[in-house]
Amino acid sequence: MSMAVALVVIVVGALLFHFVSPWWATPLASNWRAMDDTLTITLVITGIFFVGIHLFIIYTLLRFHRRHTPLAGHRAAGAAETFAPHAAAYIPEHRTLERWLTGGTAVAIMALLAPGLFVYADYIRAPRDALVLEVVGQQWQWRYRFPGNNGKLGLSNVRFVSAANPFGLDPDDPAGHDDILINGNEVHLPIDKPVKLLLRSHDTLHDFFVPPFRARINIVPGMVTSFWFTPTKPGRYEALCAQLCGIGHANMRGYVVVESEAAFRRWLAAQPTFAMTRMQAAGANVVLLDPQAARGKTLAQSKGCIACHTVDGSASVGPTWKGLFGKTETMADGSTALVDDAYLKDFIRNPQSRVVKGFAPMMPLIALSDDELAALIAYIRAVGTNATTAPAAAQSVPSQSAPSQPARVTVAPPKEEVHVR
Repeated sequence: MSMAVALVVIVVGALLFHFVSPWWATPLASNWRAMDDTLTITLVITGIFFVGIHLFIIYTLLRFHRRHTPLAGHRAAGAAETFAPHAAAYIPEHRTLERWLTGGTAVAIMALLAPGLFVYADYIRAPRDALVLEVVGQQWQWRYRFPGNNGKLGLSNVRFVSAANPFGLDPDDPAGHDDILINGNEVHLPIDKPVKLLLRSHDTLHDFFVPPFRARINIVPGMVTSFWFTPTKPGRYEALCAQLCGIGHANMRGYVVVESEAAFRRWLAAQPTFAMTRMQAAGANVVLLDPQAARGKTLAQSKGCIACHTVDGSASVGPTWKGLFGKTETMADGSTALVDDAYLKDFIRNPQSRVVKGFAPMMPLIALSDDELAALIAYIRAVGTNATTAPAAAQSVPSQSAPSQPARVTVAPPKEEVHVR
């Protein structure tokens, strides 16, 4: 009896939790209502089986349980004896019942899978006029790339990935010169226009997911996955990684801003192209920091440091770099340390050797050459001491305006930009 009561409580509690639960899906903001419908079908079918099976078990417990302790030497009743005490033969199986159960289960499984197969076929078949957006995942940040005036994305390869070329674009492919690069966690999209996402990873498994869009897919290293959706409501939506990708997984977040076509075009026009970033890396524009610190800034972006450390004093996963250099930090064990070059070098080389008070020991070991480490420390020093003005020699470099047609710019990059360090 107690087991039957417990099962009744479980069934009633599960139903109440579903209908009064505060955890509901976020409001739909894309064309994928079919995703919600598919999930509803799955929930209804599994819910019916959940309740039905438990009710059957409760019935059998109440109807056929033995009320008295059996005498010594008595054996348990067989299936045939239980349901038909007058039967003389023991029947170990019931073929008719098995056929009904097998058939019913098969129909239920097909009802679960069939809608999903149709939805998935449409999910990966993007409209021809869809806007193409590439999403690049890296521990623990997002990067985005749009095709330029030629409407094509340039070739990319991991062997071209460097601090100056974090997207790994082929500098010898003219189609990529006008590609528009967003080296940050926020991207804008036009409303009511289909968007085809091409997703790739620089390190491990990721998953780009914006809950109100109901659209997501695994980003597998070494391959390009894709899906499409049409944003239908303006707003600023949080994007997150939906696959465990390391110790900083929970902080791999970004934002997708859905706005009017005109606002999107204005935002897109303000973003740099691959050609522009190569010109900047080659020193064609005025650099506000000294060359070594400028290189350190690029490294901080390419190595994912900016995913955990801010430069404006705002709170994040790790200590902000603003005002950090020259500060006396307190460790979790109560000890203190002066933040200087030696401290930063030791901390970056051995991130788990000490823990700053108020922060979790989650910084990973990042592979850096001695030159790269020196450049990164120079950038932290510049930001930490607010020394953001360049020396006179750097300030005297003449400014060059960006070309009106970035796709036609052909600037030969330094050799170190096209080789993995």
